[in-house]
Amino acid sequence: MSGVDQAGDRYVVGVDYGTLSGRALVVRIRDGAELGTAVHEYRNGVISSALPEDGTHLPPDWALQDPEDYREVLRRAVPAAVAAAGVDPADVVGIGIDFTACTVLPTLADGTPLCEVPELRQRPHSWVKLWKHHAAQPHADRINALAHERGEPWIGRYGGKISAEWQYAKGLQLLEEDPEVYGRAARFIEAADWIVWQLCGVETRNVCTAGYKGIMQDGKYPSTDYLIALNPDFGDFVDKLDGPLLPLGDKAGELTAEAAAWTGLPQGIAVAVGNVDAHVTAASAQALHPGRLVAIMGTSTCHVVNGEHPAEVAGMCGVVDGGISAGAWGYEAGQSGVGDIFGWFVTHAAPAEVASHERLTELAAAQPVGAHGLVALDWWNGNRSLLVNHDLSGMIVGLTLATRPEDIYRALLEATAYGTRMIIEAFVAAGVHVDDLVIAGGLTSNKLLMQIYADVTNRPLGIIGSAQGPALGSAIHAAVAAGAYPSIHEASQAMGRVSEAVYRPDPDRARAYDALYAEYRTLHDHFGRGANDVMLRLRTIRNAAAEDAASPQDTALEGVA
Repeated sequence: MSGVDQAGDRYVVGVDYGTLSGRALVVRIRDGAELGTAVHEYRNGVISSALPEDGTHLPPDWALQDPEDYREVLRRAVPAAVAAAGVDPADVVGIGIDFTACTVLPTLADGTPLCEVPELRQRPHSWVKLWKHHAAQPHADRINALAHERGEPWIGRYGGKISAEWQYAKGLQLLEEDPEVYGRAARFIEAADWIVWQLCGVETRNVCTAGYKGIMQDGKYPSTDYLIALNPDFGDFVDKLDGPLLPLGDKAGELTAEAAAWTGLPQGIAVAVGNVDAHVTAASAQALHPGRLVAIMGTSTCHVVNGEHPAEVAGMCGVVDGGISAGAWGYEAGQSGVGDIFGWFVTHAAPAEVASHERLTELAAAQPVGAHGLVALDWWNGNRSLLVNHDLSGMIVGLTLATRPEDIYRALLEATAYGTRMIIEAFVAAGVHVDDLVIAGGLTSNKLLMQIYADVTNRPLGIIGSAQGPALGSAIHAAVAAGAYPSIHEASQAMGRVSEAVYRPDPDRARAYDALYAEYRTLHDHFGRGANDVMLRLRTIRNAAAEDAASPQDTALEGVA
């Protein structure tokens, strides 16, 4: 095989940083064989109510993480995966990582996270803001309104709206709620780029997160004039983002002695440029050619597809030149809650006798399409695409005294499929063709869910041939960074795998879903596009009540001496 060392097998390690844990995977370069894996659960997980050490209260919609949890993945999961693979660490020639995004943190100039600066440890804004930190929605609203008012040329590339999850909304929130921490932040950096910095001692920025989350278009960030118009002290924000920008698959640097000690890997091996968990999966699913959409389905879903040309698609997360692979325009969309919604129902709403995904799926699978009489909106964690509003919330219509748990469960499965269909139709309407889907992630094991997606979208569904799509994708990029393949395309063909058209749409079910989908669209537009803002009003009431409950109460008794 061209470009591969035939004299002896060589290996690469892919590390996938998820929402609750990090996974390391050891992969053979010549054929992509997955030889060993290990997972490390984050000690602090998602920090959403109080800081872990001193209990500092966090307002509603916050989601933070501890960067030390990320280092622990390198110390624990990587050596364990190599040991499980039974390979000689000396034969490992590269390491690549992917991360959730936009997961971002403020640091000193040398990369020290501000939450590790002792005097800032108790300041919530000094910590990592996880992708699902949605407390910056008002800042995102201002960013979007001003961009349209000024006619900023980049706003159309992002479907007309910047998300509350992205760098600028989180950065503006940081400035306006804790200007001292903002001033101490020499760098504001994606966790993907930060962990690469820890591995090789060199700061880099990857074109994927810079393009999708950092509003880098045509080689430029938003202008200083625009940033100052948002807030006079925000004009230096780009200085905190700007760094060496490298394409995906490039070598960011070489493994330092310190990182070699953490991982047990040889000092000096190639460290690939960082990447996003969803986008990196396209390589492992052999889905780099235009028209094949990859849906990475887990707690949330990210949809990525390559196109031949740039187009403005309303409500998308962005289109970026080389954002998925070189030579194509990469499109991203997403749903903020998918597996999380199903998990919520099983954990908090289903009766004990049926409170498992397996039992609810079994019962729901016995129903004909539409038999439950329900339609749900899949906004339990807000809406990422097409509405780009994380203050929206979920809804179920059609509940009666005859409704059973499996009815609701199936309606929730279907709602997420309707959300994906909305995204596909927006792509197609803008001239970005979507011929078929490949599904990756932990939800592929649910056969009912997969068939629902095929029927609702009326497209064949392939299934990625790896249970570790992001980690395999990171390993593929590591192989390119190590010089084993000349490009991601060749590496993807050799190391990726996919089972084609495992699920095909049934014409009768597809027609039945057309009618239900029409009802979903009606509800989507009514509650999501301003006809009725009841969800936003309810959230405002809830947040005010939560803040009142968290405030110290004056328990002094007046008139008592």
